[in-house]
Amino acid sequence: MAIFPHFSELDFTFVRSSGPGGQNVNKVNSKAVLRWNVTNTTCLSEDVRARFMARYGNKLSGEGDLILSSDSYRDQGRNRDACIEKLKEMLNAVEFAPKKRKPTKMSWSRKKKNEASKSARSDVKKMRGKPSYE
Repeated sequence: MAIFPHFSELDFTFVRSSGPGGQNVNKVNSKAVLRWNVTNTTCLSEDVRARFMARYGNKLSGEGDLILSSDSYRDQGRNRDACIEKLKEMLNAVEFAPKKRKPTKMSWSRKKKNEASKSARSDVKKMRGKPSYE
């Protein structure tokens, strides 16, 4: 199940780009800027919204808007699609909660080896001391 906001929640604006396009860049608004209000969206559950805010909070504006832009291509349509792809990747990254790490247990033979090496090291250190003449 993929999460994606309704297109009415997405606000696209197009501005002049510094990307590829030669002299055409100076005439055409080809850079796509996507604004999406994360705090007021209806497509995210509370836990997904919390994960999104925790992971991408530094990319949000003060009003809770996510602002993505793309000027990789020479035309608006491909730049708009690139913004949508970026948003899909971000939402897929936070869709599921990360799995808890299950700590591994040390095997019985490994424990025995550790004990043997520790006692051997202890014996080496005991040999460094002054000999007792009893």
